[in-house]
Amino acid sequence: MAALPLEGLSAIVTGAGRGLGRAEALELARLGASVVVNDFGQPGRDGSGEASAGPAEEVAAEIRAAGGTAVAHTGDVADHQQARELVALAVRTYGKLDVLVNNAGILRDRMIFSMTESEWDAVIHVHLKGHFNTTHFAAAHWRERSKAAGGPVYGRIVNTSSEAFLAGSAGQPNYAAAKGGIVGLTTSTALALAKYGVTANAICPRARTRMTEDVFAGFEEPGEGQLDALAPEHVAPLVGYLASPAAARVNGQLMVVHGGMVAVVERPKVAAKFDAAKEAFSYGELDELLTPYYADRPANETFAATEVLGLKRD
Repeated sequence: MAALPLEGLSAIVTGAGRGLGRAEALELARLGASVVVNDFGQPGRDGSGEASAGPAEEVAAEIRAAGGTAVAHTGDVADHQQARELVALAVRTYGKLDVLVNNAGILRDRMIFSMTESEWDAVIHVHLKGHFNTTHFAAAHWRERSKAAGGPVYGRIVNTSSEAFLAGSAGQPNYAAAKGGIVGLTTSTALALAKYGVTANAICPRARTRMTEDVFAGFEEPGEGQLDALAPEHVAPLVGYLASPAAARVNGQLMVVHGGMVAVVERPKVAAKFDAAKEAFSYGELDELLTPYYADRPANETFAATEVLGLKRD
């Protein structure tokens, strides 16, 4: 019998008690990985409510019942020390860490003129700092292993961004900013850790979960016996692939994934270039060059994509 793609590897999946994280943890286990299922367990999608070990424990038990190996961790990845303990748990339990999937997040949606400081801070804290915290400790682990081995080791990071960062998402300035920051964190990490044998990639998943129940409320529901086109199970296989040895040459990439589709997003290109006639621009020269360039464009056509892979925004 052929070995499973992730056999002998260990993985952490954050925010794995429900939705996307749960589907990803189950997929990694199905592919042979030993999994640390992390979830803080708060019931509210805005991060409210009392933390509970229930969601993480339930998914870990589900993996074990299917013949896999899993332990639960209920710490808050946005807390630096608890993120350290999460990575230490994987190393202590399985001897090493091979795969890190960052998925944990919350929503506190509001227009920019109505958003409070605490709503901004909370989302940046969980998404962006949470991704940094776990990545920091995982990277330190791989660097130490690489030094001890005298060469590259095995390491995979899969971060979770969002099409909200690509499309602007007017009612989610905190979320869009955090998800854009995660892409920057991913590409920086990919460059920094490549020499140690570690890859880092980001995905923009489109899935129907408690986090997106409002966004996709008007989308067609699946018929009886059909898999929802927005089911998290459409996203999980890509995470499994990026975690595998087969994806050794995939590094610093951003991919949109949903409903049987994976799109590789190209880096931004220069749309137009203007040069000063002399050493430096004057206001008048810029007015002569830029005002006509933008004259025929809609006022709301921003740098952000006005349409992302068929998902139009208002």
